[in-house]
Parts: sequence; C-alpha cells; structure tokens
Amino acid sequence: MRSDEKGSDVAEVKQDRQFLVQIIQRQVELRPDALAISAGRDTITYRQLANRSNQLANYLSSLGVTAGSVVGLCVNRSLNFPIRALAILKAGAAYLPLEPKTPSRRLQTMLESIQVRFVLTDSETAQSVPSCDWIKVDLDASLASIKCLPSESEVPPVSPRQTAYVIFTSGSTGEPKPVAVGHDSLLNLVEWHNRAFRVTTEDRGSQLASIGFDAAVWEIWPYLAAGASVHFVDDETRADPAKLRDFLTKEKITVSFAPTPLAEHMLKLPWSKEAALRFLLTGADTLHCYPSPTMPFTLVNNYGPTECTVVATSGIVPAKSGADRLPPIGRPIDNVEVYILDYSMQKVGPGVTGEIYIGGRGLALGYLNDPALTADRFVKDPFSADTNARLYRTGDIGSYLPDGQITFHGRSDDQVKINGFRVELNEVASVLRRYPAIRETVISARENEAGEKQLVAYIVPASTMPSVGELRDFLSREVPEYMLPAMFIRMESLPVTSSGKVDRQALPAPSQQNILREEAFQNPSSATEQRVGAIVAALLGLQQVGVNDNFFYLGGNSLFGTQLIARLRDGFQVEVPLLKLFDHPTVAELSLEVERMMFARIENMSEEEAQRLLSLNTTQPSL
Repeated sequence: MRSDEKGSDVAEVKQDRQFLVQIIQRQVELRPDALAISAGRDTITYRQLANRSNQLANYLSSLGVTAGSVVGLCVNRSLNFPIRALAILKAGAAYLPLEPKTPSRRLQTMLESIQVRFVLTDSETAQSVPSCDWIKVDLDASLASIKCLPSESEVPPVSPRQTAYVIFTSGSTGEPKPVAVGHDSLLNLVEWHNRAFRVTTEDRGSQLASIGFDAAVWEIWPYLAAGASVHFVDDETRADPAKLRDFLTKEKITVSFAPTPLAEHMLKLPWSKEAALRFLLTGADTLHCYPSPTMPFTLVNNYGPTECTVVATSGIVPAKSGADRLPPIGRPIDNVEVYILDYSMQKVGPGVTGEIYIGGRGLALGYLNDPALTADRFVKDPFSADTNARLYRTGDIGSYLPDGQITFHGRSDDQVKINGFRVELNEVASVLRRYPAIRETVISARENEAGEKQLVAYIVPASTMPSVGELRDFLSREVPEYMLPAMFIRMESLPVTSSGKVDRQALPAPSQQNILREEAFQNPSSATEQRVGAIVAALLGLQQVGVNDNFFYLGGNSLFGTQLIARLRDGFQVEVPLLKLFDHPTVAELSLEVERMMFARIENMSEEEAQRLLSLNTTQPSL
C-alpha cells in the first residue's frame, strides 16, 4: 500500500454514507452548546469544536492538503489534538499522530518512510520536528490567518477503505512500521464501543493515553460521536493510580481506559461509593488479577493489535478471588472474526493453543509503502468466500475456553508489551549494537518484583564498559522513552545454545553484583540516606542501594515512583511530589529533598511536634 493511494472508490461512495466526521457534525447540530472536551481549565463546546476544526480544515486545503494524503500532527496532549485531528479528517486527509518527545532521527525516519508533505506543529513542538522535504506548519504562528477563514467547511467524500489515521509500531528489523487504518474500520470501533458500553450524551470519558498510542483513538472518537464529553488527564495524575482514581471520581467520569499495569494498581485501591465510573476498560498487556466484589464499576479486559483498530476482543472480568487462571481476553467485537490456527492454518479445538488470526471490518489496510510486509502479515482468508478477504497474523498465541472466550498465552516471537506499547526486542538491540564500545548485546523482558515487564539490556563491552548514563543518552536519541531498558547488565559473554544462538533462558536475573551503575557503589552515610536507600532497595527488590544510585537506572518507573512516594510519606511524614523524584532521582538527592521538606514543616510546629518528627529520622520505617 502506498501513501498516495486515495481510495479509488471515492467517487462510488453514496453521499448519504455517514462516517466519523458526519456523525460528529450531527452532534454539533443537536447539542451545539454542550461540553465536548475539557483539559484542566480549557474547555470547548461542540459548536466551538466544529468552528475551530472547520477553519483549520479550510486553511489546510488552502495550503494544498488533498484528499487521501497523510498529514503529520506533532502536538502535546491537550484539547488541541482532537481539534486538529478532526480538521485533518475534514480536509479529506489522514492524520499521523507524532509524539513531540520522539527522538529527532526516529521522527525523520518515520516521516520519510511514508513521504509526508505536511507536518502540523505549534509553538511548543515546532523544534521537535526535524526540517527536511516536508513543510512544517506552525499553527500558533498561523493563527491569525486561520481565524479569518469561514467556520464552515465542505468535507470531501471518503471511501470505506480510505485511510483515516496512521499509527507507527515497533519493527523487528530496527525501523518503526506505519499501520494505516481505514474509515470503515474506525467507524466499526466507534459503533461497537458506544453500543457495548451504552454510551449516551450524559457520559464522560477520560483521555490519558499518549497520542502515539492507538488507545487514544478509542478514548476520543466514540464519545464525540455519541455527543458525550472527553476529559484529558494531566501527566502527573495519569502516572499515579491514587490520583487518577481521585480524578475519575471528582470529574464524574463514567467510562475510562487504563493500560493493564495501571489498572491493576487501581484495582488494589479503595473506591468511594460516590464514583460515577460504570466501566473501567483495560488492555495492552496480560491482566493478572480479578476485581473484588467491592469495586463500584465493571472491569472489561480488551485485546487488539494496532493492525486491527485498537480492539479485536473484549470481555467482562467477573469479581473472583483465588482464580486458578488468568482472566481471558473475551470474545470478538462486532463484525470482527478471530481464529486460532495451527501451523497449517487449520482451526484448533477448545484448550488447544495456536496462533491468533484476526479478520473482518476491524482489519487495517496494511503497512504504508511496504507491500512485502503487508503481504506477509495480512494473508488470504481461507475461510471466506470473498477472494479479497484477509487475516492478520498476530504472532500471539491463544486458545479457546469451553464457553468460547479466548485465553492469551504469550508471543511466538521476540515482541513484548511494555506499559501498553508494543516493542520488538530486536529493534532495541539493533540500535544498541551501533554503540562503538559494545561488542554484543541482547534485550530481554523480565518481570520485576511487582510482576510488571521491564526491558533489560545485557551488555558485553568491546573494551571499557560504558556508563549507564552514556548508554541511555545514546539510545534516547534513537528510540522513544518506552523502549529504553530499565536496567543494563554487564556480561563477560552471552550464554548460547548448542546451535550457537543466544540462550535467553540462561540470562541471569538482575542483581546487586551485575547491574551497571552510573558511578561506583558508595554506602549511604547520613541517617536519612540510609533510610531512603533501604526504602528504595526494598521497593526494587535489591539487597542494597548506593547513595549515588539513580532510581530509574535500577529498574524504577513512574508506577514504582508512586509507591516510593507513599513509603516516604509513611516513613518521614512528608509529601514529596512525584515530579521531584524525576528531578532528584538519586538516594543522595532524594534524601536532601526529604530533609528540606521536614525542616520546612518544623518551622510551623510546636517544639513537641518538632521533636516527634525529628525522632523519625533515627528510627527504621516499616518496609
């Protein structure tokens, strides 16, 4: 499939065929003054959404954006994202969401691979996009011109198989892969979601996924199509399960998505009966737990590769305790077929494992500008009378339960899910091998103490072992943050099998002795450093942590960070903001921050209260 394919059947489409843009416009006509989107203090109504997106669509058309083209959209998470994405759709084009924090070289590779002509930015993100053959459009700088244009626009007709959006995924060959999803597939997702979860104009959905993650598609368009409202969650809140719970309760959110690791933490929290949440939707990784009967909402587990328009299967997870198996991933959603096949592409019976194949309306159009890869992954459907029907080979292994639900068993290759993002281990390894001081490397996904998967890089140096900071700095210029290894392990050599391949099963677990540190190990000295170090070590499952050790270089992440903040609160009775942990990630720096906050509190205390607080610095906290 090429990026310049504009859907040859556009002229054949009946003008009364309703796609996403027309469905949202209907809500504008019915409820012009209703809230459409909120992001903190910023809000817009359906009328404002229509007017702003129409003006921008007219501006894009005046620049030369044509029907069937792909337009890059590099913006931060805010209500500007859906406005601008909708404008691109109204111009007849497809939108390509680009994370501003994506390394410049990777962005350039992505844009060059699909021959994008226009990339939309603003004053916050213009410097994130490298200059090349495409035209960068700073929408803030163009705002005066945009506001002069009509607030109505003529939407070109689109075909069911015309591209609506493009999402990049990790690639096993070292390059990201662009997945093109058509208007009909997007519409099927929207219609299924609103039927399955009974979405009405009174509902309030949350938006917390990164814009480059296809879950953002699911969090925005169904609610706007239903006349409901979308509520953006700020970055600090979406990283903290307790704060996210409080946000959902305060904002009276009725349907919310949370990636599996975050949802599992939220299921452990107490919930107020005042919560309006009806459904907590989760997916993007293996769910390890069931909800308790006290949860005031229904938990729904979902599964679907990017190539199948976000969701392919879905199922309610019942309240259970001590279940003997992991929750299933449900059944196929509306108009989607799921098959579990053996190596000869024959159907297997209940309880027998096989590869998961997906077909139907949810299927993507393919990979832009890569017909060979498209033909390899989107194969002919042997069970359909339609000779054009295709199935997507997921590489996932599953089996049917007796009741028809599907159980996920893992991957048949080196692909993993990390915090909801798909990562090809070979892509990370291929980039790391470019570092001159590395002779050999292999990337593995291991579960940490909390049962969450993390990337671990095993390094055999060519000469002097580089520091973990040098390795992370090198990788961060090439791959997005979610693909950075949580830990680097130094090795004399990599274990191999009898056939000469790397023996992943023999790779050692991270330990006090083999984890690569930024600096030589140094024992904590002050009482505060000793206690903070003990808390960090217990949290990360390490025997001991040095005073200069970086929390995030030892396997820490934002979810671990929220637990660290809670343990510091219990141990020192101070509330360290999560963002402070990112600014002060070493034991020494964090200890100074704890002491600073303790003495700030003492200034406003009585002598007796101050003595009690200070005494905490000489007693060991409960770990």
